[in-house]
Amino acid sequence: MTEKIYMSAPDVGQLEEVAVIRAMKSGWVAPLGPEVDAFESEVSQRVGVSNAVALSSGTSALHLGLLALGVKPGDVVVTSTMTFIATANAILYTGAEPFFVDSELSTGNISPALLRESIELLKSQGRSIGAIVPVDLLGKAVNYTEITKIAQEFNIPILCDAAESFGATHNGKPAGSWGDASIISFNGNKIMTTSGGGMLLTNNGSIAQKVRYLATQARQPVIHYEHTDVGYNYRLSNVLAALGRAQLSRLDDMIAARRSLRSRYRDLFSAIEGVEIFDGGDDTEDNCWLTSIVVDSDHTGWSTSELLEYLATFNIETRPLWKPMHRQPLFIETPSLTNGTSEYLFENGLTLPSGSAMTIEQIEIVIASIQQFLNK
Repeated sequence: MTEKIYMSAPDVGQLEEVAVIRAMKSGWVAPLGPEVDAFESEVSQRVGVSNAVALSSGTSALHLGLLALGVKPGDVVVTSTMTFIATANAILYTGAEPFFVDSELSTGNISPALLRESIELLKSQGRSIGAIVPVDLLGKAVNYTEITKIAQEFNIPILCDAAESFGATHNGKPAGSWGDASIISFNGNKIMTTSGGGMLLTNNGSIAQKVRYLATQARQPVIHYEHTDVGYNYRLSNVLAALGRAQLSRLDDMIAARRSLRSRYRDLFSAIEGVEIFDGGDDTEDNCWLTSIVVDSDHTGWSTSELLEYLATFNIETRPLWKPMHRQPLFIETPSLTNGTSEYLFENGLTLPSGSAMTIEQIEIVIASIQQFLNK
């Protein structure tokens, strides 16, 4: 059996090694330090916002972002049902309740029409809506043009979950620069990584200041340890920030590699009736973090589960699209507005190996293995 081919393994090498050693030799091996400061500055410049706060994870950025927007117990936070559970968990951390909204079929991102309907429903029930948290699925930014209009109409703040979309754009404007604030993730499987880590991005200095304060145990600015609020230990390590700076310098090349791989998959499936590359028909603004297919088994004669099992015999990792939050046991009683789209995508979608670290040999193994399956 060949060495396992992962869906999105970290893409790190000598440049990252040099950066980490540089940080270690500097003596700054604890959270914060000059590498963190530089990393924040470089990411904020890349995205085009005035404030960036480096944190220990994308989840911590979501948590503190919600708190900084004033989300509190008793509030409802409207979010995408098609997402990783961290989005919903961060809402629970604040004491608020999530309300899950279904997707657009072409992208899996939150449906603006259903978002409006959800807000109107919650308003009619007298509920306090603390925030809207749209999620950029698999590296494609949501329709922020329409969502921003809706949020402004109802005067609801937006915290953009751009965990998966760093390097993507919507209408030419970078993911991470929309809403009142945005978060990105640098987890090990993301488009670029700091091993673990995340960042909150905003043009609102007050939000950034609040997040920095809460992330450092809410310590008061006095020489002894003085605390008047509950804080968190959420800041990023200086060593990991150095890793992130090296990764950031390679981001465009890593996106290009993933886009090239997606093109290979597009060519592979182009003649197969019933299979679509899951990119909304256009990946020009997508960061191509993960490439997925959606399969109509009535036309193909095979299902995603059959392809998954076949590739697993070659030690090739694949995975279904996110199981919708309203279908998760933890949230089975949580209010939602759904139309079956996210369930269809979960049941008929499959994510293929997509990493920029894949070798030419690994890519050829994956392509050949899929071709063998199609020719069976």
